[in-house]
Amino acid sequence: MSTIDDITCQTIQGKKENLSKYKGKVLLIVNTASKCGFTPQFQGLEDLYKKYHAQGFEILGFPCNQFGSQDPGKNEEILAFCQTNYGVTFPMFAKVDVNGPEAHPLFQHLKAEAPGVLGSEAIKWNFTKFLVNKTGVVIARYAPTTKPSDLESAIGTLLNARVKPT
Repeated sequence: MSTIDDITCQTIQGKKENLSKYKGKVLLIVNTASKCGFTPQFQGLEDLYKKYHAQGFEILGFPCNQFGSQDPGKNEEILAFCQTNYGVTFPMFAKVDVNGPEAHPLFQHLKAEAPGVLGSEAIKWNFTKFLVNKTGVVIARYAPTTKPSDLESAIGTLLNARVKPT
């Protein structure tokens, strides 16, 4: 199985960041939007982050404007919205495409490793979530309708899993 360790992303502040920085941590990677019916999930995500961050859990948020143009702002505006309205402290990244020919390599990888319903790779909407274990392997894909709190058991299991030395 391949991992996400070799993928580089741009933070919402414009810095390049290799995802190997998160090696050894459990990740929840989410495509987000500021003007979506699921936008209140930012609060649930932040709650999870605060509860499990000290145990080695990270949430990586990736704004996307591909679904109903629900995140049209610039990166600075998106970050300000998330922090002001939901107190977001987890890492946010620059706006990306998650589908199509310009899809970010991270989302190409996530979709290939954890296809959706009936094997479809396309992400259907904002707030699709991918759970990644401590070794960078994609474990599961969750629909936008899945509430962040519904992932606590799976996150806890991965946080408590022993990792074999490589």
